[in-house]
Amino acid sequence: MEIMDLVRTRKSVRTFDGRALSDADREKLMQYTQTITNPFGIPVEFVLLDAKEHGLSSPVIQGEQLYITGKVPKVPYCEEAFGYSFEKLVLYAWSLGIGTTWIGGTMKRERFEQAAQVKEGEMMPCVSPLGYPAKKRSLKETAMRAGLRADKRLDALQMFYSVDFSISMQMDEKIVQDALEAVQLAPSAVNKQPWRIVRRKNAFHFYVKHSLRHEGMDIQKVDLGIAICHFMSVTNGTLQFDEPELSKNADTEYIATVVI
Repeated sequence: MEIMDLVRTRKSVRTFDGRALSDADREKLMQYTQTITNPFGIPVEFVLLDAKEHGLSSPVIQGEQLYITGKVPKVPYCEEAFGYSFEKLVLYAWSLGIGTTWIGGTMKRERFEQAAQVKEGEMMPCVSPLGYPAKKRSLKETAMRAGLRADKRLDALQMFYSVDFSISMQMDEKIVQDALEAVQLAPSAVNKQPWRIVRRKNAFHFYVKHSLRHEGMDIQKVDLGIAICHFMSVTNGTLQFDEPELSKNADTEYIATVVI
């Protein structure tokens, strides 16, 4: 599938049919992880974890046999790099018919970190189950999606701007329309959609609007990595760090710029 087809059709999957991944799909996934890079230049190491072998589970997941996670060194932009790289895997998995969902909190983190052999100086921001989606969602998943308003997205006028944060962005070009739609559809922690973009000519400045408390790891910067992944996958733009001078709220932080 093309990138926009993947972005538009992919949904978080929390109810699996209980089948193990086929050897062919498992091999394809692991081979793909060896090709994943990110424009932040920070390596992400992917690790497959057998749920039964390591005693891994999540109260929001049903029917899973396998998890995947990633480890990243604790350096500046590590959260964004992780989000970018892990989302590349998530989209590729969906192209194979394999379901995933981002899990950052509803798990016994210490157990997962021990199974993944996370070392000092490394970070494991999130994990995901891997499996084939069940034909019907569990009642728990249905209720959770309703509570999160998982299929709802903020209006573009609330997220995308021109020149500064007072002018709504004009989206005349098809590639820009697609790229911003891809950002709108990106997954985010508790569906907060923290990305904000200010366009100046061919430069798209990405910001995070903080709305979740964090200690040590900023999960909403992981979300920005996901958004940048979607945008760059559509535009093939280049990543730069060139913060423009503009007035912004205290809860809004510059992350990076994509030039197309």
